[in-house]
Amino acid sequence: MSSPPIPPQLEHLGARPFSFYPAILNIDHNEWLFRKATWSEVLVVNCKSSEEIWIPRRFLGEIARVDDPVLIVGLNKELEYKGGSVWPFQRRVIEMPLAVGGGTGPSSDVERTAPAPVVGIRVPPNTENRIFRLIAGALVVGILLYLGAVNLTRIGEVKQRAAPAARDQQYLELSSRDDYTAVLGKLGPPASERWLSGSGEIQYRALAYTERKYTVILMGSTRDGATYIGAMDDNWKPVHSVELHAGGTTWALLRGLRQF
Repeated sequence: MSSPPIPPQLEHLGARPFSFYPAILNIDHNEWLFRKATWSEVLVVNCKSSEEIWIPRRFLGEIARVDDPVLIVGLNKELEYKGGSVWPFQRRVIEMPLAVGGGTGPSSDVERTAPAPVVGIRVPPNTENRIFRLIAGALVVGILLYLGAVNLTRIGEVKQRAAPAARDQQYLELSSRDDYTAVLGKLGPPASERWLSGSGEIQYRALAYTERKYTVILMGSTRDGATYIGAMDDNWKPVHSVELHAGGTTWALLRGLRQF
């Protein structure tokens, strides 16, 4: 059974206001609230004008980790609002008119075809050294940022795999293709079950395996179509996630899921 696409994190912002970056052109106030979503679009409402706009999911980027002073939601393209919808903004190049009397005579045509004179430019030694230092500094900063990102990724993977060996880890056999029936076939019946209706009509199902000390989470647009997205421990912290179709994992989605 094929699993439904996993929605991005925007649906889990709840009532938190956010701003788009870059800001949508032709709209003065850049503060929005999430209203609802489909599998292809997200409906947002302007906090000042109360105007509702559908944003295609393909234009949505990452959500900033820092929300001070305001939470930022990235856009993959610069958008403009016109005709009640958003469109990719295209910058037009305006050709400047020729000056009066410039380029109208025969002598002007000769000057255009002749090659421009080459002027030698010497850069003072101090300027050259400064440029080299700036380039070297930029390279060092880029390498440090890359190493930091790699370390953060590895730390996340280690935390996911660092569950105590004494505990049952049979949830590792589950995948994003497993629905309710498949989970019961691999883990058996749970001690209890709970449902949560999220934003955008998303349904969450929690299967609590009390003796195993973890809870299996299913998600889908309908209750019958919910499939496995990960497992939480006794403290409601993710211990396992699955890969998304568009890349990445459901780890961030599970971290933002409130306990129910």
